[in-house]
Amino acid sequence: MYKPIHLIKALGMWRRARRVRKHGVKRYTGSAADICTNIIKDCWNSSFFQASNGHFTDFWLRDFSWCLEPLLRQGYKEECISSMKFALDAYQKNGKVTTTITKRGYCYDFPDYAADSLPYLIRNIRILADKDILYTYEKFLNHEIEKYYAQVIDQRTGLVRKDRNFSSMKDHALRISPCYSNVMAGMLSVDLARIGILNNPFKAHNYRRLIWEHFWNGEYFLDDLSGKKYVAGDANIFPFWSGLFNETPMLKYCITKIREAGLDHPFPLKYTGSASDLKMISAGRFAPNYEGTAVWTHMGPIYIKLVKEVAPLKAREYVEKYSKIIEKYGNYLEVFETNSQPYQTRFYYADEGMLWASMFLDLL
Repeated sequence: MYKPIHLIKALGMWRRARRVRKHGVKRYTGSAADICTNIIKDCWNSSFFQASNGHFTDFWLRDFSWCLEPLLRQGYKEECISSMKFALDAYQKNGKVTTTITKRGYCYDFPDYAADSLPYLIRNIRILADKDILYTYEKFLNHEIEKYYAQVIDQRTGLVRKDRNFSSMKDHALRISPCYSNVMAGMLSVDLARIGILNNPFKAHNYRRLIWEHFWNGEYFLDDLSGKKYVAGDANIFPFWSGLFNETPMLKYCITKIREAGLDHPFPLKYTGSASDLKMISAGRFAPNYEGTAVWTHMGPIYIKLVKEVAPLKAREYVEKYSKIIEKYGNYLEVFETNSQPYQTRFYYADEGMLWASMFLDLL
C-alpha cells in the first residue's frame, strides 16, 4: 500500500509540525477576505495551484477540483488552464490518473487508486470547455475511462465495488462502496454524456436511481453499504454539489440531520459525530480522529453554500464564524479540534494556507 513517496511526505509533515509548534503558522494581515485573497496568490507556483503553501505543496486533483469554479469566478482562468495542462501532461507521461502530482511531475496515489480522481478530472475538463485540452488528451482519457470502469465498478450492479477499498475524500477511512464514491461515478457518467466525444461505458447505469435506491433512507444519505446508520458529512453534501440531486426537500432533510448530529458544531463541517463510526487505515494511528469528529474547512464552504439555498440567515451565521477564526489565526487552516483549536498530534499539525480559501472567498 505505502510507497517511499508516502514516507517522504510524512517526514515533511512531521518536520513542519515541529516548526509550527516553535514558530507558529504564517500570519496574513487584514480581513478574512484579504487573508484568503493572499493565500490564493501564494498557492500559485507559476505552473499550478498547490493544495496549500504549508506541507501539501503538490498538485492535489481533488482539492483543485473543489476550488476550480471559485477560482474561475475570481479571475484565475489562465492559471486554472495551466494547472490542468500540467496535470494532464504528467498523467499522460506517467500513464495514469492519480490523486497527486509532485512539482517535478511524479504521479502517485494516496493511499490507493482513487474512485474520485478521474471523475474530477473529467468534470474540470467540462467546466473549462477548452477544446485543445480535450482533443490533445482524448486517446489517453478514453484509456483511463475504460480502466476506471473495469477497476472501480461492479459491472453487474453499476455500483462501486464492495470488495476493494478505493481512495476517496475520507482517504484514511475503510468503507464499503461509499455513497461519495458512487456519487463520483454518477458525476463522471453525466459529464461524459455532456462532453459527448469521449467513451462512456457508464451510460448503461442510472446512477441517480442507484444512489436513491441504495443510500437514501428517507431522511439522509447513508455513508456506505456496510449497514451502519450514522450521518456522514460528505455523504450528505456531495450528492447535491455534484448536481446529481437538486430537490430542495431532500436538501433540507440532509441539513437537518447534519445539524442534529452536531456535524456543524462548533462550525461546519465534521465527517461524523463519533470517532468510532469509521475504521481507519494504519496511517490513521499517527493522526487519530483526523477524519472522525475533527472540523474540516474544505467541506465547510461547500456545506454553507448549500445551506444558503434554503436557510440564508443560518449560512450568514456560519460565514461570520469562519471569518472570525480566519482572522484569529491570520490564515486559512486545514482542520480543527472540536474545541476550535487547530488539529494537532505528536506527529501532525493542521496544514496552513489552504487553496480552499478560494471557496470561502466565493461565499462572500
